[in-house]
Amino acid sequence: MAGRQPAAPRFAYKADRLKPLRAFCQTVRLGSVSRAAESLYVSQPAITLQLQALERELGVKLLERSGRRLLPTREGDALYALARPLVEGLDGLDGAFQEQIRGLDAGDLDVAAGSSTILYLLPGIVDAFRQRQPGVRLRLHNVTGASGLDLLRSDAVDLAVGSMLDVPADLEYRPVYQFEPMLITPLDHPLATRREVALEDLSPYGLILPPQRLTTYRLVDLVFQRNRVPYTVALEVGGWEVIKQYVAMGLGISIVTAICLTELDRTRIAARSLAAYFPSRSYGVVTRKSRRLSAHARAFVDLIQPAPRDGTGLAP
Repeated sequence: MAGRQPAAPRFAYKADRLKPLRAFCQTVRLGSVSRAAESLYVSQPAITLQLQALERELGVKLLERSGRRLLPTREGDALYALARPLVEGLDGLDGAFQEQIRGLDAGDLDVAAGSSTILYLLPGIVDAFRQRQPGVRLRLHNVTGASGLDLLRSDAVDLAVGSMLDVPADLEYRPVYQFEPMLITPLDHPLATRREVALEDLSPYGLILPPQRLTTYRLVDLVFQRNRVPYTVALEVGGWEVIKQYVAMGLGISIVTAICLTELDRTRIAARSLAAYFPSRSYGVVTRKSRRLSAHARAFVDLIQPAPRDGTGLAP
């Protein structure tokens, strides 16, 4: 009959598309049916059946084996791009709903950060946030490395602020600040007034470094080893403030990140860039890819903006 409207698509009431789509997304993400089954706490045959049912329903092949991994086909890539945000949105629905009804004027915000970030980077950000969100109870968790990531993954904190070298697949890192590596010496040290300083010039002097388990020590060791320059460690001690104090006392020299240097430090130590030998360190925001940030967390992140620094690397 002329003018008849096309029939609307019909779906079976009992059809459950979430389970096969979740199984498909996990298989693509992990590259293995067995790993997907383990992550979803179901049997491997159950995942296989769901994937087969999804391919029959859509009439295309979604996965193909490449070596020991399962990779999405061209059609699988297209489905993954569509299905992933839907699955993650539904999985996070409870948390997002609770956040919506909690309100915007009161609540909690938990942020993980290391000592250096809390001491040097966050004070101005925390002050601005407290002025704009006086009803929010802000908690700063002084943790670093894997401990901070564990809190993030367990939803014990909303986000983390700090420096990352290797970013796990389930996390997102947005670097905001860049800080140069700096040589610090006493004001009357021979290297303090030398026009140019080479890596070899540091060899005669003992270094004061953080403990070996920390990234700074390992990075210093790597650079010296690659350049085949000998060096000695006079003292290992934690905390940039302690290191700066010991350098000012003449107990050694150190290589630090410019994040810890302030205007006040000009009066007691000399600082100069070692960017020719050591890479800069980035600091930024770390979040879970599968978690939607709360309104409070977004407001906090919006305040994290780079500030200008002078040529010596010292904060104004």
